[in-house]
Amino acid sequence: MQTATTESGNQVTSGIVLMLVGVAFLSVSDAIAKLLTAGYSPIQFLFLRNLIALPFAIAVALKLGGTSALRSYRPAAHLLRGGLWLTAATLFFTSFIYLGLAEATALVFVMPVFVTALSALVLKHPVGWRRWSAVLVGFLGVIIVVRPGFGTFQTASLLPLATAFFYALLMLSARWIDPRESVWTLMLYLVGSGAFLGAFAMPFFWVAPRPEDFSLFLGIAFFGTAGATLMTQAFRLAPASVVAPLDYTALLWATLFGWLLWEEIPVAATFVGATIIIASGTYIVIRERKAST
Repeated sequence: MQTATTESGNQVTSGIVLMLVGVAFLSVSDAIAKLLTAGYSPIQFLFLRNLIALPFAIAVALKLGGTSALRSYRPAAHLLRGGLWLTAATLFFTSFIYLGLAEATALVFVMPVFVTALSALVLKHPVGWRRWSAVLVGFLGVIIVVRPGFGTFQTASLLPLATAFFYALLMLSARWIDPRESVWTLMLYLVGSGAFLGAFAMPFFWVAPRPEDFSLFLGIAFFGTAGATLMTQAFRLAPASVVAPLDYTALLWATLFGWLLWEEIPVAATFVGATIIIASGTYIVIRERKAST
């Protein structure tokens, strides 16, 4: 019994470490994306990110899931998920053109609030008054960050909010995936469908990459794919209630990179609103965990 408990504890610790590293990697990917928005459309570098990452995703799927990871029982569901992911990522990276990295990141944290609301309103899942209260608190945090009615309000703030909405749809769409498919199949087809769908837009958005930007394209592909893979594995090793709140460490990285690279210093309202959004999201994750046990 002690050995099993020790092994479980080691898995949780590994999950925490993987989640922290994965979030850091994705934050680096976001910072690179903000650099690339100066010369390229988000659609283009998302296409190149997925295209470059696809061989890596295939190798990871084969190594950790075997040849069965290459098979999908519902490819149409993956294509739809790829469309949702591409839409969310495009909206998020477009917001970098107008908003600071920390502000955009803080607003995306409202995603668990959207997941809960959509679960209740669309999927008719039972949601108690505690989680509905957390949803309202989360939107209060959004209002504090966005500050509608003040001179500092930007309509661009709606972009990361729309990102959170589409990410919520992406999370909920996981129920359409055949249960026989592994998490590595999900990762592979998400990258593959993103590259496939992005290719159709390239005739309208393509700009010849400058040689000095090749390292940035390689970087966004590596850090983006590696970060998502590490976070996926973290959820397999540790309970969601433990690792999901660690996603909020992205705000620390976003603040640091924004300050170092663009001299962005978020206003106090951003931190206050982000704290409320994070508290709301964390509470929702914990309540969801308790409701499922």
